[in-house]
Parts: sequence; structure tokens; C-alpha cells
Amino acid sequence: MANDIDLHLGKRLRRRRRLLGLTQQQLAAAIGIRFQQVQKYECGANRISAARLWQLANALEVPVGYFYDGLDEGEPAQPIVEAAPVVEEPRSGEVLARKETMDLIRAYYQLGERPRRRLLDLAKSLNNDNAV
Repeated sequence: MANDIDLHLGKRLRRRRRLLGLTQQQLAAAIGIRFQQVQKYECGANRISAARLWQLANALEVPVGYFYDGLDEGEPAQPIVEAAPVVEEPRSGEVLARKETMDLIRAYYQLGERPRRRLLDLAKSLNNDNAV
């Protein structure tokens, strides 16, 4: 049975892989393992060794510490739950776990610089309209 830290690392792994638009197969190929192993890491069924965590961090272009972000020292880790739509202001971890957020980020970075700037300005102006 997976412990809270294994679950947390797996959720962070899945989040970053999805953010980069990689499949489990692509990530597995990049570090020389089978995609089933990536599945097991992501659900916390298998513990990620230090060496494998280093390989994953390099493949996903993040520091090793990325996987531990959100863990409080001295407290048991709480697994990150995929967020459902909420009315109140969601925490940043929940926002990044949503599929629509990943889709929006991917679409944003596929735009050229000028359209990205215009989209950002539009989003900011819409937010200001709601605040009034």
C-alpha cells in the first residue's frame, strides 16, 4: 500500500508530465523504462528511487525538489486530489491539477508572442470587470 509521500510524488509526476504534453509512453522511453512503470509511479503503487527521481526530474526539466513541493516538514503528507470545479477560490495545487488548466497552458504557449500578450491583457481586463 502506498504511503502519503509516494502518492504526493506520483501526483506531482503526473501533473508535470501532463503540463509538458507527454504521454506515459513518451516519458518512459525518455528514461528507459516501460510505461507501466510510469503508471505505477503516478498512482503511488511503486516507490520512486532516488536515482529514478533524478532521471524523471531531468526528463521533465524540473529540479528534484519539485516533486516534494507542498509537503510540510514534520507532518504526514496529504495526497493531492484531482480538483473538481469549485465556486470558492481554489488553491494553486488544485488549479494546476485540472485538465482544463493544462489545456489552456498548452494552447497559450502554442500562440505567437503578440497573440499571447493580447490574450493575457484580455484575461486581466475580464478579471478587473468581475472585481467591479
